[in-house]
Amino acid sequence: MTDLDAGLLSPVTVGHDDAVTDAAVLDALVQAEVALTRAWAAVGAAPQSAADAVVEALGDGHGIDLASLAAAGVAGGNPVIPLVTLLKERVPADARAWVHAGATSQDILDTALMLVAARAVPQIVVALRTAEHHLAAFALARRDQVAAARTLTQHAVPTTVGLRAATWLRSIRRAADRLEGLTLPAQLGGAGGTLAAFVQIARNAGADAAAAALPAAYAAELALDAPDAPWHVTRWPVTELGDALVQAIDAVGKLAADVATLSRTEIGELAEGAAGGSSAMPQKQNPAASVLLRSAALRAPQLGATLHLASALAVDERPDGAWHAEWPTLRELLRLALGASANTATLVEGLAVDDAAVQRNLDLTRGLIVAERLSHEPDTIARADVPGVVAAVAAGADLADVLPGPRAGEIADPAGYTGLAADLVDRAVAPEPTTPEPGAA
Repeated sequence: MTDLDAGLLSPVTVGHDDAVTDAAVLDALVQAEVALTRAWAAVGAAPQSAADAVVEALGDGHGIDLASLAAAGVAGGNPVIPLVTLLKERVPADARAWVHAGATSQDILDTALMLVAARAVPQIVVALRTAEHHLAAFALARRDQVAAARTLTQHAVPTTVGLRAATWLRSIRRAADRLEGLTLPAQLGGAGGTLAAFVQIARNAGADAAAAALPAAYAAELALDAPDAPWHVTRWPVTELGDALVQAIDAVGKLAADVATLSRTEIGELAEGAAGGSSAMPQKQNPAASVLLRSAALRAPQLGATLHLASALAVDERPDGAWHAEWPTLRELLRLALGASANTATLVEGLAVDDAAVQRNLDLTRGLIVAERLSHEPDTIARADVPGVVAAVAAGADLADVLPGPRAGEIADPAGYTGLAADLVDRAVAPEPTTPEPGAA
C-alpha cells in the first residue's frame, strides 16, 4: 500500500502528525478494546485472568496489518468489525468472550478517536504555550516601539509593535486555555445507546451493579473523561473539540496574516527568522512559515463546519453516513492544529523587526497618523480648521510645521498618541507564561 498522504501537498503538517496517523488510530482502537476487558474485570464481572490474558496477547503489539484491516472494513462500513475478529484470534479461547463484550463498533471507534485527541491536544497546547512565551518576551521588548496601525489597509493611528504582538498573544492564550478545558469522554452505549447488553452480561456474571459502573471504569482505564451518558447521536464531544481546534488555528492564522503583510517588500517591518526562497527568483525571501499557517487557517473552518453538519444529521441512534464523515474530518483538524501550532512556535521565536522600516512607514504621512488627535485638542487648533491642516499636510507640509502654538511638536509626535498601548501590553504579558519543558506533552 502506498502512502496516500505523506504531507507532500500539506507541508504545514509534515513532521508533526505522528499522533494522528492511521497507525496511531489503529493502536488506539486496539487499546480501546483491551481497556474494555480490563474495565469488565475492574467492576467485578470478568475474571481477572481473562483481562490479564487479553493484555498479554494484545498489550505489547497487536501485529495487525493496517492495509488489510482498512480493506476489510469496507464491507461493514467501519474497521472495528474485522478488527474484533482479528483480536479474538490472538486471544486465548477462554478469554475471547470478554473481547468487545457488549460493545458496538461506535463505542470503540468513538473512544479511540477521543484517545487519539487526548494524546494530540497536549502537544498542541505545549506548542501554543511556547509561542505564547516567545510572544510575551517579544511584546515586552517592543512595548514602546511606535508603529503605524492600519485599518482597511490604510494608515490609521499610532500603535506599538508590542501591542500588535500582545494581541496575537491574547488570542493564542485563549485558544490554549480552551483546549486545556476540553472534556474528552469515552463512549460506551452498546448497540442502541441503552447499555442493554452490558446489563445482561453483568447479570449473567452475578454482578448486577457492574453495568452502571462500567462506563466510568472504562474511561479510567484509558485516562479519558467518564461519560455521563452515551453520546452516539449527541456529538458535542466532537464539535467542541473541533471548535477549539479551529479557534487555535484561527489564532495562529491571524498572526501569520499580519506577519506576511508586514514582511512585504514595500512595508518590510517584520521578517521571519528563516525565510523561504524561490525556485525562480533568487532575490526573494518569502515568509514561508506564515504562508503555511495561512493555508491551515483557510482549511480549518470548513472542516469545523463539516463536524457541525454531521452532528446535525446524526439521526436515529446511529447516523447513516454523518458519523462516518466525522472520522477523517476530525483527524485532519487535529493534524492541522499539530502542524500549525508547532510552526507558530518556531516562527515567533525567530521573528525579527526592522526598526528603520517601522519608523519610515510611521513617517510616511508627515504627521497625519495623528490627525484624529487634532479634533481633541481644542486649545491648539479649532476643530473647524482641522480639514485645512490636513489639506496642507497632504500638499507636502509637515504637521508639526502647520500646527500653531508651542505644543505643535508634541501634538504631532506619534509617540504621544498611543493611548493605553503600553498598559495593554503589560496586562497581556503578566504573569508571563512558564516556559514548557522540552518534549512536554
